[in-house]
Amino acid sequence: FRDQFFFFTKKISQICKYFRVNETFKIKQFQMTKLTSEIEQRIQKGAYRNITKAIGNTPLVKLRHLSIDLHTNIYVKLECFNPGLSAKDRIAFYMIEKAERNGLLEPGGTVIDATSGNTGYALAMICAIKGYRCVLTVADKASTEKVNALKALGAEVILCPSKVKPEDPRSYYSQAIRLTNEIDGAYYTNQNFNSDNNLAHYHGTGPEIWEQTEGKITHIVAAVGTGGTLCGTAQYLIEQNPNIEVIGVDAKGSVLKKYHETGVFDNSEIHPYKIEGLGKSIIPGNVNFDIIDYFIRVNDLDSAHMTRSCANREGLFLGYSSGAVMQAIHQKKDWKEDDLVVMVSSDHGSKYLSSVYNDDWMKEQGFI
Repeated sequence: FRDQFFFFTKKISQICKYFRVNETFKIKQFQMTKLTSEIEQRIQKGAYRNITKAIGNTPLVKLRHLSIDLHTNIYVKLECFNPGLSAKDRIAFYMIEKAERNGLLEPGGTVIDATSGNTGYALAMICAIKGYRCVLTVADKASTEKVNALKALGAEVILCPSKVKPEDPRSYYSQAIRLTNEIDGAYYTNQNFNSDNNLAHYHGTGPEIWEQTEGKITHIVAAVGTGGTLCGTAQYLIEQNPNIEVIGVDAKGSVLKKYHETGVFDNSEIHPYKIEGLGKSIIPGNVNFDIIDYFIRVNDLDSAHMTRSCANREGLFLGYSSGAVMQAIHQKKDWKEDDLVVMVSSDHGSKYLSSVYNDDWMKEQGFI
């Protein structure tokens, strides 16, 4: 009986100890959860909830050497500081948020666009965060880095020939439309004709530049592809000061410059070129020709060398179209000493390691 008594006493002691320890653990766990929650709240005051909150408010930096060469003041709006390394983060986020509010994009839906790479990357990034399927039709001249980045973010990439007309069923425009019609719950962001492309820059890039230059800007210069970056930004700026000159940069092989000057869409102007994200073989609805004062046309060769020159002279590792804009500014030459010129740099040089920053590629094109 005594042995049984000690056995039960020991068991009761163990059970009581278990409950005491367990209750203590629960109390500590609750305190830790509460503490973690309080810390998290404090951290969130200085941290972003997700990467989309890091879009915008990009820096404005003076191009010292180019300013000295041209005896003026040239600044670059570095859109490569966006989390997706390009200006397209702004429009992708704006378009998707707007589509959600308007009921055009619902949970489990699919986002589709025809893209040279940067818009696709931004869309893929945001779709990954929000849980949407992302299907992108991409011109086959897009760099290997861009295509691999799209796939890394979970996008489905369909490469399309860049040397066909827009109305050709194989073009990346036609393919995007076909897929939108075939996939249930698909939303085609349609960056070339979606006015939200312009509005993203009207509400973001334009006010930022106005504030950063304290309203002293005299010229805004940007590459024109879909037209959203230049036209949305410029619309805001000229509303503040109608004397600001708006300059578009077009590629040799694109129809935009001649269409602006004559109102004629000339198919004979169209031929293949290497610069990505610049120029068009269509007339995008987002290009507001009325607010563009004039276009400057650049070629592949000069733009490539200017891109590389920017890296080793200014220390800025920028994309091919940024070099094209710098080349256009250099071609103009007749700047005044008191001009304050702002160019928009669309993306980062890391997207072009297999092309413009690759010596073998440059040799293949006959550029060096």
